[in-house]
Amino acid sequence: MNGQTLTFEQGPIRPPNEARSLLLRFTRNCPWNQCLFCPVYKKRKFSLRTVEEIKRDIQAARDMANDIKALSWKLGCRGEVDDQVISYIFGHADYSESYRSVAMWMYYGTGSCFLQDADNLVMKTADLVEVLSFLREKFPEITRVTTYSRSRTVVRKSVESLRKIREAGLDRVHIGLESGYDPILKFMKKGVSAAQHIEAGRKVIEAGMELSEYVMPGLGGQDMWREHAIETAKVLNQINPHFIRLRSLRVPDRVPLYQKLKDGSFTMQTDDMLAEEIKLFIENLDGITSTVTSDHIMNLLEEVTGKLPEDKEKMLDVIRKYQELPEEERLIYRVGRRGGAYRSTDDLMRDPITYQKIKNLIQDIQAKKGPAGVEALITEMVDRYV
Repeated sequence: MNGQTLTFEQGPIRPPNEARSLLLRFTRNCPWNQCLFCPVYKKRKFSLRTVEEIKRDIQAARDMANDIKALSWKLGCRGEVDDQVISYIFGHADYSESYRSVAMWMYYGTGSCFLQDADNLVMKTADLVEVLSFLREKFPEITRVTTYSRSRTVVRKSVESLRKIREAGLDRVHIGLESGYDPILKFMKKGVSAAQHIEAGRKVIEAGMELSEYVMPGLGGQDMWREHAIETAKVLNQINPHFIRLRSLRVPDRVPLYQKLKDGSFTMQTDDMLAEEIKLFIENLDGITSTVTSDHIMNLLEEVTGKLPEDKEKMLDVIRKYQELPEEERLIYRVGRRGGAYRSTDDLMRDPITYQKIKNLIQDIQAKKGPAGVEALITEMVDRYV
């Protein structure tokens, strides 16, 4: 079978923890698409895909998976998708990107599937149940199906409808909570209130699905950082989601919020300010059993991760350790982290050669452009990941 004759539609993004999932597009773009901090889907119109379209894509993915397994047998790999199979597929130009993505999913063997784009629960319940059931029928090897959704969409569904969706095969919902402070939600045009966040989160959990809530440190800027940290923690304390994922704010020039930066109506937190904000946020998480993760390069302190309540002090210690570093070492860590050299403040002392190289780089930039030049370099490096 020619790999170019088989294809299916995929969207532009997925959560970092879904990097090795099978990606299938159920809706196109975002039905809200007004958030000031979001660079995705802008100038793209939202549209629902038909049940028939989605089923065709699922069937195409199934046909590809069958074809890849047959290729494995042909290559003498006994049905396994190993390095030899992957090398063969990527070494032949006639295989489509869709085909290659299915091959990589089979290679990683995660058993997980992520449904794109931004808000699939906006689909009619009956339609979503039908395509989920079809997906589970065609891919019995799938162990987890997840999707993005919005709190404003979830509150419009009854718990009974959400249970039907769960029973049809949706295991986890990712929601961009971002903040639990209403003035920030309004300023950022999030289109949802703290109360709606709480209602939606509780509904998802009551329906039997796992819930992953995204929090955006820095979204309150320098004016509302304290309220952002405390009120967001209060909202999460009332939801008790399975996961709390930190995604620190970045504002490249292509996002609408950039204009607020330019006109002075929004001032970003510095990295050191952000560390204090996250510490206050963690301190105010209370009475919940969520897992906190910081699994994105945009976050300065990746080690702020753990299970509540038992790992709370460990997470706070990570932040204190950074804060207690001398100013020069904090700057070296920041540059090294944004450049991909460091994952922990412990890495500073593990590799003296890298440490010295970064130190020399900073000194060179400071001599030519001053401290602002170093900050510009850090901003440029981290904004690549937005």
